[in-house]
Amino acid sequence: MPTEVILPKVDMDMATGQISRWFATEGQQVKKGDVLFEIETDKAAMEIDAPASGVLRDVTGKEGVDIPVGAPVAWIYADGEVYGAKAQISPEMSAKPTEAGAVPPTAGSEAPPSGLPSSPPLAISPTRGEINQSPAGARATPLARRLAREAGLTLSAISGTGPHGRVVKADIEAAIAKGGAKETPGVTLEAPASAASAPAVKAMSDDQVLKLFEQGSYELVPHDVMRKTIARRLVEAKTTIPHFYLTLDCELDALLALRSQLNAAAPVKKTDKGEAPAYKLSVNDMVIKAMAMALKAVPDANASWTESAMVKHKHADVGVAVSIPGGLITPIIRHADEKTLSVISNEMKDLASRARSRKLKPEEYQGGTTAVSNLGMFGIKDFAAVINPPHATILAVGAGEERAVVKNGEIKIATVMSVTLSTDHRAVDGALGAELLVAFKKLIESPMGMLV
Repeated sequence: MPTEVILPKVDMDMATGQISRWFATEGQQVKKGDVLFEIETDKAAMEIDAPASGVLRDVTGKEGVDIPVGAPVAWIYADGEVYGAKAQISPEMSAKPTEAGAVPPTAGSEAPPSGLPSSPPLAISPTRGEINQSPAGARATPLARRLAREAGLTLSAISGTGPHGRVVKADIEAAIAKGGAKETPGVTLEAPASAASAPAVKAMSDDQVLKLFEQGSYELVPHDVMRKTIARRLVEAKTTIPHFYLTLDCELDALLALRSQLNAAAPVKKTDKGEAPAYKLSVNDMVIKAMAMALKAVPDANASWTESAMVKHKHADVGVAVSIPGGLITPIIRHADEKTLSVISNEMKDLASRARSRKLKPEEYQGGTTAVSNLGMFGIKDFAAVINPPHATILAVGAGEERAVVKNGEIKIATVMSVTLSTDHRAVDGALGAELLVAFKKLIESPMGMLV
């Protein structure tokens, strides 16, 4: 039997992925462990190895196309094994069915991040029969079914061009372009009871947006996996997490002086490019350390909300927002409260470098107990960041600037930085958030506390 090559799940909330590049071609001899292809997820690019040795056949996974997790993308035939061409069914069409009557997972229905309650599934009536069988008898892929539901189309009124007349994505797109047959009473969607009394609020459709602009005055750039996931998670975070915000100012002069002193005292190490300081601290490195130590000083704020219990974290794992082409990613400094400033600095440089080349491992950006977003390098004075589930807090850091401050009744000039703490009000109340921010301010203004 040939060995099936599937699209693996490399991210905890990954439902689909894209093959960004094939390293092997149809008919090529491969060995177990050889790199077959590279997967592009919303966070990283990962190389996938061959699960067996033999000849690569029936490569159905196309580059740059959304493919469901677990879908076959190719087969490997052992040496001497008789090759029989398989039906050319795209990975989109070959997603494995679930139990009869259940709604299959699709690219748009990933599980929410840990710490967020799963919404009750939409019930489709009637629900008996095959998973790919609509009430009116139409067969459809999970992706086509979702697209039809979102567009309000009746599947039974659409002619399928897939295997055995199955409706596929292209059929739905063609139906939408032609105006399509709208949903009929044959299929009813029951909204969750909690939302039954609230009027449905829909965003403008693509057509409605484009009609506002003169034709030829714009170009359309398709969303990649990362952009779609960022959009989904931000909407999820802002609609499910009750945010509230606390802002205060921190004086930086003592921290800047200590930073200069520590950098000047950095030992020299030999590298491939010659000698270089063993570390070079940034203000952000010290912000990471201060945030971690503040969470240890105020442990009740080092938490995540779940519907059944409060998750109290034993360590301060600080995610740091890093801008990369097409979006952002948040690599994590684990146990940041226990690490020295030099270790944090060097680890952060390595994580940021690999994040920009999309070479992070999932465990290097998944989880964490809080996050820091710093836009000070752009001169931004202050802003409020969106919480990244399952975190209950995120610290937005502005630029340090000289300001007039009053000390002992006299006006002095000090370097001041504004910071805003966004908190999940379900997990962190106002007084608790204030206590955390005051602990952070104390460490920033008396930075020697970060060295002991």
